Amino acid sequence: MRVFAASLAVAGLASYASGHRVSDPSVRQRKSLGFGPVLKHAVYRASPYQVATHNFKRMAEDTDPFLVAQSFIEDILGNRNDASSYRIRRDSYTDPNTGITHVYVRQLINGFEVADGDMNINVKDGMILSYGNSFYPGSAPGQLTETPLGDDLVHPHQEFCDGLTEEMELRYDAFLQNQGEQVVMGDDSPAPVPDHALRQLTHVHHSNCRHQQLPLTMAAQAPNTLDLDLRSALLQFMVAATPSDHVANDILGNYDAHLSNMVEYVENHFAPSEESTHILVHNVPDTVNPVKATLAYVQVPTKDDSVRLNLVWKFEVEMQDNWYEAAVSAFPPHRIVSVVDWASDAAVPVPVPTPEKTASYNVFAWGVNDPSEGERSIEKENFDALASPIGWHSLPYANDPSLKGTKLATKEVLRNTTTTWGNNVFAQENWEGQNAYVENYRPDAGAGKSFDYAYSPKVTDKADALEEAQKFINATVAQLFYTNNMIHDLYYRYGFDEISGNFQQYNFGRGGAGNDAVIANAQDGSGYNNANFMTPPDGQNGRMRMYLWNTALPYRDGDFEAGIVIHEYSHGLSTRLTGGPLNSGCLPFGESGGMGEGWGDFLATTIRSNENYSDYAMGSWAANRVQGIRNYPYSLNDTINPSTYKTLDKPGYFGVHAIGEVWAEILWHVSQGLIAKHGFSASLYPPQPLEDGTVPEGDFYRPRSGKKALVPKHGNTLAVQLVFNGMKLQPCRPGFFEARDAIILADQQLTGGENFCTLWKGFAAKGLGPDANVVLRTPWGGGVRTDDFEMPLACGEAAEI
Repeated sequence: MRVFAASLAVAGLASYASGHRVSDPSVRQRKSLGFGPVLKHAVYRASPYQVATHNFKRMAEDTDPFLVAQSFIEDILGNRNDASSYRIRRDSYTDPNTGITHVYVRQLINGFEVADGDMNINVKDGMILSYGNSFYPGSAPGQLTETPLGDDLVHPHQEFCDGLTEEMELRYDAFLQNQGEQVVMGDDSPAPVPDHALRQLTHVHHSNCRHQQLPLTMAAQAPNTLDLDLRSALLQFMVAATPSDHVANDILGNYDAHLSNMVEYVENHFAPSEESTHILVHNVPDTVNPVKATLAYVQVPTKDDSVRLNLVWKFEVEMQDNWYEAAVSAFPPHRIVSVVDWASDAAVPVPVPTPEKTASYNVFAWGVNDPSEGERSIEKENFDALASPIGWHSLPYANDPSLKGTKLATKEVLRNTTTTWGNNVFAQENWEGQNAYVENYRPDAGAGKSFDYAYSPKVTDKADALEEAQKFINATVAQLFYTNNMIHDLYYRYGFDEISGNFQQYNFGRGGAGNDAVIANAQDGSGYNNANFMTPPDGQNGRMRMYLWNTALPYRDGDFEAGIVIHEYSHGLSTRLTGGPLNSGCLPFGESGGMGEGWGDFLATTIRSNENYSDYAMGSWAANRVQGIRNYPYSLNDTINPSTYKTLDKPGYFGVHAIGEVWAEILWHVSQGLIAKHGFSASLYPPQPLEDGTVPEGDFYRPRSGKKALVPKHGNTLAVQLVFNGMKLQPCRPGFFEARDAIILADQQLTGGENFCTLWKGFAAKGLGPDANVVLRTPWGGGVRTDDFEMPLACGEAAEI
């Protein structure tokens, strides 16, 4: 099997060295695709002073924020008389912590969504605080006809049926066969020509070109009537997506049989829905669930810096190791226009019963990053009353996937479990490396809920190392369950709650979509020396896979390195908070995909840090390397970590993990500046709520009056809060500049901007000052960057920072 290039958007903790790849050929190798257009017309305005439209004025403070947003949208769009419109998405919400309403808007043209036409608008007190806009700026097509991906479009595959040459065919065929290579947007250099399956591919290609299409009519609400050869487009994608040579060759060799075996059903609803009508496609090779398909537009840049609309099939494809959102041109020859892999490598709660008996766990306690830092200890089920009001081992019968289809004999509402199965997390072994999890093994601690299991693996021969590690699966699963619940509760208190898309089976009537607890697989058999997290939209389970590391004897278990678990969970956090909980495509690749990695590293490092400053490396224990798996440790010393914004121009920094470590290093400097100014809190956890549900300030928050937002008192807690709030404020597909500006705006809203110069000092220390710049940016992270180490003029040399 091919190992996909590490430079692509695999949202997992990257294997640190090729010398430690899986030696067992029976272990499945994960690959990932990730690319798409760069929309140069997309904008982000990060302060009210930058929000300038023709007629929009600030409205009264008590105006419904959605009316404010609607008025602003209408002013942005102007007096367009074409078929362009929009809808405000149902995952828009008002953050109860900040009072900011986050409005997410999707563009519609001719009744179809523009998949990358997004607007996010942040509103408070009748004012637009900031907004991002990537709406298609041109006129809507007068009729729904195909625009071929011609020579004037900047696209990975610029050829189309008319005038197809042999060289063009070979280049396209090479793309499908060379699954281990990154697809480069606008790259005209010939790809290596494969020496097998060309005949079958040519047959597929010509079959698509010869396919007769009926005229496309205005049938957006009944796409099943459109004769657009959905199955051929999907099979074309599967040839590129599958990691298996066997599956790819089977599709190519038995193309017509696969085509006829696929069955399409329209997904009907009892009541009208604002969402697009979907088609479910069954029997798609190498998928684990039916593929969801819908027609949409995407924007494709042209060489003259304009954009055109291209009609595509948008697919949601769930595979063993990937969950893709792909856009494939609807008309033949079917080209992959963009693809995102969702696998990355507070109101008072409704009163509910408290757990009858809390659990205990023999684990590396929260704050002990790995076995090199301390010993295991007995820790109580110290659940947060706001985040987990029914504890970690309870969930409603109605939301329990293990009871799906079971007729219950009890009238009880809540099920109390004695295993690692609860409302926030389902933790279990996954030695087979498959997608099944309900019946997988997990420890049962009995009525006492004492998860106290030995962990003392012995040194063995390499051949016996896997079996030795598996002997301690009870301790492993208990640790993974404990760490996931601690993360869930901590992130909840900083604003990753139900309405913003967190991971819970039951949401206690507090908004958001439920039935999406994290499926956490310990000792996953699909790989070694890594971990990953899949983040579908709100209402679908996140999936965490933790691997063993064969970097030492005995094998080291990634489940026992908290930083790895935190990094992976944080993919779910950043994906759900950026662009809204129902849009999982906002951190796809390039700088945005890299920041998805960087936030995970930053939060993992912040959580393990203490008042006595230290530098930290990622993955040191699991990888058995003092320097860890990144290029540099996270450090304030430029000799130890010389990364700046311009470092992204260097060879080897095109991959999301390398991009991410630069972003994490920048955030590390920013947070340390806040700590120097405000001090350090020994605990990141806020105080428990009082009986009436209110949260006391204690020594954690600043004193407040009225309904103002709680402001963390210390530098490390404030840094975490600003990072969370910044994710909510930034646009879909942000770059470093947009994320920086969103954090500065978050401070303005939370503290009145008292840390303006402190934040700028941290960003500028690593080249991300106000005049930093990038030109010739590419979808996968390329470009030419300029560092700026200066402060804004408003700060001045003598300003208090």
